[in-house]
Amino acid sequence: MSTTSPETTTQQEWLGRYSASLMNTFGTPQRVLVRGEGAYVWDADGNRYLDLLAGIAVNALGHAHPAVLKAVSEQLGTLGHVSNLFTTEQQVTLAERLLGLLGAEGKVFFANSGTEANEAALKLTRRTGRTRLVAATGSFHGRTMGALALTSKEAYRAPFEPLPGEVTFVPYGDPDALRAAVDETVAAVVLEPIQGEAGAVEPGPGYLVAAREVTAAHGALLWLDEIQTGIGRTGAWFAHTAAGVVPDVVTLAKGLGGGLPIGACLAVGAAADLLQPGNHGTTFGGNPVAAAAAHAVLDTIEAEGLLERATVTGERLRAGLADHPFVTDTSGAGLLVGVGLAEAVAPQVQQEVLARGVVINAAAPDRLRLVPPLILTEDQADAAVAVVRAVLDTYATGQETDA
Repeated sequence: MSTTSPETTTQQEWLGRYSASLMNTFGTPQRVLVRGEGAYVWDADGNRYLDLLAGIAVNALGHAHPAVLKAVSEQLGTLGHVSNLFTTEQQVTLAERLLGLLGAEGKVFFANSGTEANEAALKLTRRTGRTRLVAATGSFHGRTMGALALTSKEAYRAPFEPLPGEVTFVPYGDPDALRAAVDETVAAVVLEPIQGEAGAVEPGPGYLVAAREVTAAHGALLWLDEIQTGIGRTGAWFAHTAAGVVPDVVTLAKGLGGGLPIGACLAVGAAADLLQPGNHGTTFGGNPVAAAAAHAVLDTIEAEGLLERATVTGERLRAGLADHPFVTDTSGAGLLVGVGLAEAVAPQVQQEVLARGVVINAAAPDRLRLVPPLILTEDQADAAVAVVRAVLDTYATGQETDA
């Protein structure tokens, strides 16, 4: 074991040790982060960054939030883990609470991540007796084999084919394509209300309503992946509520645990009874520590009015960038913000913004994604906009020169 003090180890030294000891599944990390507070993080060299990525929409309350710290510490002082041969008050009350927020009668399966929540939902669809699934182009549902089968990006899929399942991909946002693809052989249609990994891509008005109508007409389940859009991210508990539809299955993760790993598969009505004893399981899913953290997140969102703040601050971010000459469009809802660029330079822009102290994400070659913590203030949003605009100015100037 190394005797090097963490306080004296430089960022480059940590990165060297990383490459020597961890599998190369993510490439070289952009920074070595050592602590966070609120909407800020610090790296191993002492540099501070305004975090508009939030662990990819995970840290809903930012970093080191006292409510999460208190809930986790108190829970670890009583029960940390019990297995699912037993249950706890935290697990039961969280399930009840999520169903209450959804506004529907049903049941919950807890997992540890979004991809695991989607695996549970995928197995649930098989219990209908049908095997075909319909998903959308541009979708992202996870990296395990089942979730990957529902993810359309060829670069993710190709190395692991053949993938399980019978999945048909249709253009996202096209109701006619859905109608043409769904028949009595389809177990479920799985959609994101807004596609997060694609860069906050919206399907257009009426799309989820059409999806609900076509699935109901053919006895198929409507499964909405709210892993990135749920738990206040879009200014509502669930992004789909704006459409007025009631899905059969909803999957959650990311912001639910405020940084702790937790996922949930919510099933409504008859779908709630499809999985029976022996059909599925988990060792850590719904453990009392993660459940306590989730309660703290929900409590804080309610107490601090963070749904409204997400709406207001998200619009402030979009408005602050929409009129830039290098920006083609802004999209999303609440604090799920997409920014289209005039050229395919998003990775370069992201790196230059990072060098100036702001963390954002290049979701696509020509698209940026901002998913800050829900506690982001208007002043912090303005500061981030100023940095992004300053970087984009250099590209817009080059564009004018080329013209």
